[in-house]
Amino acid sequence: MLSKVAVVLSDRMAMFEFGVICEVFGMDRTADGLPAFDFKVCGAEPGKPLRSTAPGVSVTPDYGLEELVKADLIAIPAANAKHGFDPRVVDAIRDAAAAGAIVLTVCSGAFMAGAAGLLDGRKCTTHWGHVDELAALYPNATVDPDVLFVDEGNLITSAGTAAGIDACLHLVRRELGSAVANAIARRMVVPPQRDGGQRQFIERPVATCTSDSLVSTLEWMNDNLDLPHTIEELAARSTMSTRTFARRFAAETGTTPVKWLTNQRVLLTKQLLEETDLGLEQIATRAGFGSGALLRHHFQRLVGIAPTEYRRRFGPCEPVETSA
Repeated sequence: MLSKVAVVLSDRMAMFEFGVICEVFGMDRTADGLPAFDFKVCGAEPGKPLRSTAPGVSVTPDYGLEELVKADLIAIPAANAKHGFDPRVVDAIRDAAAAGAIVLTVCSGAFMAGAAGLLDGRKCTTHWGHVDELAALYPNATVDPDVLFVDEGNLITSAGTAAGIDACLHLVRRELGSAVANAIARRMVVPPQRDGGQRQFIERPVATCTSDSLVSTLEWMNDNLDLPHTIEELAARSTMSTRTFARRFAAETGTTPVKWLTNQRVLLTKQLLEETDLGLEQIATRAGFGSGALLRHHFQRLVGIAPTEYRRRFGPCEPVETSA
């Protein structure tokens, strides 16, 4: 049974991520028939304020690190630091995990779990902006950049910021049942479970190159995404053989012409879904997919959700009527 929750804070912690943990596990909802959590905020030096990432705001933990080994759940919110952690905190997290506690990280809190040796040989995630750094620091971990959270049993890691809500509610659902998780979500006015992953929030930059012979071709391709393209035609436009063109394209952009075109067409599709009310077939024609079915296939594969759902989340809002 999940009942004792310890949040471990370090200097320059992120307030939103800390607040998410407090909202899910620190609020007394026994009047609603929900179980109470024995919730403790812990630090290496109890009673000493720790700075947050918000200017002029600090948090003072009331409890010391000895509480971690007594907890069922250790929650680690995001913080500015990615390495060089207080060894006392790292050791306490490692000891608590060895004693059987579940460890849950929010956003860059995964770096603290990595410092404690909890990511080795396991799948994990963090904010999409930090995944490369996490993978470089902990090469024995398998970092998934696309998901909202990863459940590895006694280790749950979540992606950026609001994905911590998804991870916390998932853990409550797993340990205490859907009724409890749904009731907490209802009080928080959030969906009890979101679909898709963090791919939908990632801006994919246009691959650039330095070769004069390819720059004009890439610009022409990007300006004519609605047209069909063949390797032979693109190679001729670049005054190269097809073999040389394919090799040079991969060397300069890091991908193939087909993948580059598909990525750019998906980027254009996202823009049209966000800014226009065009139908999917119209967007498919303008973006060069040819059909709505093909658009849906590639969009789902690269973005992680259906185009209609993407438009619902990121599309133009309906005008709000106001009284005079």
